[in-house]
Amino acid sequence: MLIATIPPEYVSKTNETSLTLRLINGSVIALKGAEKPNNLRGRSLDYVVMDEFADMRPEAWYEVLRPALSDRNGGGMFIGTPKGRNHFYDIWGKGIDGDDNWASFQYTTLQGGNVSQEEIAAARQDLDERTFQQEYEAAFVNYSGIIYYGFSREDSVVKIEDSGSTLHIGLDFNIDPMSAVVCLRHGNTLLAIDEIVMYGSNTDEMVAEIKSRYGDRPVIIYPDPASRQRKTSAGGRTDLSILQNAGFAVKSKSSHALVRDRINAVNSRLRSSSGDRYLFIDPKCKHTIKSLERQTYKEGTSQPNKDGFDHMNDALGYLVEYLFPVRTDYKIEQPTRWS
Repeated sequence: MLIATIPPEYVSKTNETSLTLRLINGSVIALKGAEKPNNLRGRSLDYVVMDEFADMRPEAWYEVLRPALSDRNGGGMFIGTPKGRNHFYDIWGKGIDGDDNWASFQYTTLQGGNVSQEEIAAARQDLDERTFQQEYEAAFVNYSGIIYYGFSREDSVVKIEDSGSTLHIGLDFNIDPMSAVVCLRHGNTLLAIDEIVMYGSNTDEMVAEIKSRYGDRPVIIYPDPASRQRKTSAGGRTDLSILQNAGFAVKSKSSHALVRDRINAVNSRLRSSSGDRYLFIDPKCKHTIKSLERQTYKEGTSQPNKDGFDHMNDALGYLVEYLFPVRTDYKIEQPTRWS
């Protein structure tokens, strides 16, 4: 098909064994398999087209082909049918989020013009809804059992200007990683403008990082209620006292809210029952976006998976559930600094 596409006067040599074409200007077009990504190493590239990228191992791009484009400042194109929200979805999201030098497009089977409307209608009757959406409508279908169903990349992710007002930071103390989401509040609306992810870290280092980024700006921290517990690793101090001694206001409930209440609070901000949205995330908060998109319940249960996507969601949940609880019968400690 490639040989038939290129005018023969442009071709100086063909090699059907190695699946290569050499053009009269010295350029070489080669067709390669991606089953063994390491076999693609060793040469600089001007352009690469990765077909059915969702079925490839992600290291084919991230570890082999992307570096091969650097010498010549080359480009790439990714083609394929969605297969859930995997590495292909991550690449597609770059164009949707407006990353520099990226653009994303979706075309349905009907728009392609190669399959009749009658066949598509028949497929709709034969297939379940998720499969039809994926295979015929080019949709990146949500995972089964997705927790934060109110999140929509198209509607929830927007570029946000920092107004310089008080920062509201949700904080999860897990060591790997310690996670914080940085928000602005405008009435009933929260705007996530930044995130901090620190591996093998501690509360003192998190404090230093917040101060490094935002100086003496007013900050209110909404931590895990477990921050009240003393830690021998911190000289008997608590995470709560470390935050307070750093000059931050700390708002914390005396006990954990139910997990389902925290999840419901976040979902209600993402999209209320009336369809209104009160929580938006800046595209640079990539861990937050990925976590909201991908955390699921354990199969057959109402327990969230602890799969690495939970840390940032917990940090966001502590903040949202404190400010906009779906239940109001918890005892709340008043802030100690900023209000």
